[in-house]
Amino acid sequence: MITSKQNSLIKQIRSLADKKFRDRLNQYIVEGVKLVKEALALNLPVIAVVGTESVLANLSTQGVRVESVSQEVFEYITTEVTPQGVLAIIEKPKEEKLSVKDSCILLDGVADPSNMGAVIRTAVASGYDTVYMTEDSADPFSPKAVRASMGGVFRIKTVRANREELISLINLPIIVADMNGENLFECDCPKEFCLVIGNEGHGVSKQLRERAYKTVSIPMQNDMESLNAAVSAGLLMYTLKNRVL
Repeated sequence: MITSKQNSLIKQIRSLADKKFRDRLNQYIVEGVKLVKEALALNLPVIAVVGTESVLANLSTQGVRVESVSQEVFEYITTEVTPQGVLAIIEKPKEEKLSVKDSCILLDGVADPSNMGAVIRTAVASGYDTVYMTEDSADPFSPKAVRASMGGVFRIKTVRANREELISLINLPIIVADMNGENLFECDCPKEFCLVIGNEGHGVSKQLRERAYKTVSIPMQNDMESLNAAVSAGLLMYTLKNRVL
């Protein structure tokens, strides 16, 4: 059992709370019994499972490195408010920057990791294969984003690049979400598309607005002017996808 906070593995786990080290080590953290079980069931490249003895005793971790730690050490490495006593270190998937042929999502400066995770979760549920994101967007492999994705990040490709590179990759009509656009439920949209969701405060960047094939909005009542980015993305993703089924 690891009881020292100075242990090299413990230091490694702590460092993965920082994007700089996630990128450098090409690893990220998954916390909680459900997500750790899911990662193992999907045969993801799990580097190690770390937890308290009582929790590890109820997990099937055959063929994976397992390290038990004291309660004090686990509380030191967890990012959860109410930790469940187990986490896994997972190797990040390799990005493939290929030309886009199927409908996809592009997150243009979405800054809140909880929104990032929620969009990924909904994108998986509504049948999209890839989420593209600009370099100034939240990291989909941050603890908050992974938690909010509820395992969605395990099941979808994520590609991060600068705006011009993304524009060159995505050879599809670009649909921009904006409160001044056409009514989502009345507009005539193409069968294959790239849906762009902008920053929570500033919306979609000028570069992507200029490339837009169409701008759409979600009609609102009772003097409401906007919706949460993840909620808007969910409505748009399902509506646009189902319209062409």
